[in-house]
Amino acid sequence: MTLLSRYHDHLAALSANARRRSLIPRRGIDFASNDYLAMAKDARLADAARAALDRGVATGSGGSRLLRGNDPEHEALETEAARLFQSEAALFVSSGFAANAAALTTLPQNGDHVFADSLIHASMHEGLGLARCGHSLIAHNDADAFADAITRWRAGGGTGTPWIAVESLYSMDGDRAPLESLAAIAKANDAMLLVDEAHAAGVFGDGGRGLAADLAPADNLIRLVTLGKAYGAEGALLLLPAVLKDMMVNRARGVIFTTAPSPLMAAVARTAIATVAADAKRRARLFALARHASAVLGPLGATISGSQILPLIIGGDAEAMAAAAAVQAAGFDVRGIRPPTVPAGTARLRISITCNVGEAEIDTLADAIRKALA
Repeated sequence: MTLLSRYHDHLAALSANARRRSLIPRRGIDFASNDYLAMAKDARLADAARAALDRGVATGSGGSRLLRGNDPEHEALETEAARLFQSEAALFVSSGFAANAAALTTLPQNGDHVFADSLIHASMHEGLGLARCGHSLIAHNDADAFADAITRWRAGGGTGTPWIAVESLYSMDGDRAPLESLAAIAKANDAMLLVDEAHAAGVFGDGGRGLAADLAPADNLIRLVTLGKAYGAEGALLLLPAVLKDMMVNRARGVIFTTAPSPLMAAVARTAIATVAADAKRRARLFALARHASAVLGPLGATISGSQILPLIIGGDAEAMAAAAAVQAAGFDVRGIRPPTVPAGTARLRISITCNVGEAEIDTLADAIRKALA
């Protein structure tokens, strides 16, 4: 028995259940990334980085936003993002995970209650675990269940503010939240609505503003837009009322006690959101590729989600990983997803359609999956 034995035992148990993970290099044709619009290597973002460096923008911030780390590039990004996304204010944070966790540990107060979709991202679970108030997990995408849960909470003596926390587009299933119904429920119950737009921003909505864009502006709406997916950059934006931004600056430990994001990346992100907003053709190409993928992968068992994310449910963990390995060996970067990322019994191939591929690559992927499942 050594100090490290329990860790070896834990990893051995994961291996025995086909759930041990490892870091592997990217290889093969991209059907795994969240670079939906192929912006990560877009020349316009590289040019923006070079131009920023030429005008003296620093690569590092040198401190937290409340010390010397608050750079003009951060503030310029927040100003432009607030205008583009029709929000009273925006707050630039280092990552979507950090933004969700910080928002949920800071904004809901004692006596409030968070009603969260059962399939929310791990970052929201992280925040709920440290939140000042209680929370409940609600049946996935069931608006009536949210309304009923709030009603029961009120009847049981709940006097604070109810919060509704959802993703607009779920990363593992590719399905959409019933945002209009949830917004109506929030309005009827004086509730706050927190919408994670990580996988919708840049892709859906007018100018890529996301699936919740039509709900803005609203005093009870908070949106999270990540910049490392469709926008090809890094970091995240919380879009929220100005008083809540002020609250985050004053009380969010994930903002106060961390080094500010790179000013250089803030400059790149400004170009990214402006470029995507003006590039309707690229979004249209992604939608066309997603429709083609649905047509050829649907008959193989892939869920037709209506988005760029097409899960193919295998079921067993070992079986899903074996199928992923076979598809990877054929030259395609498709990853197997297992619990606890997805519910038990729903291990899958998560097929992500991006503008990094064309219809020919999708067709050959379908052939590889057919052979892997035979």
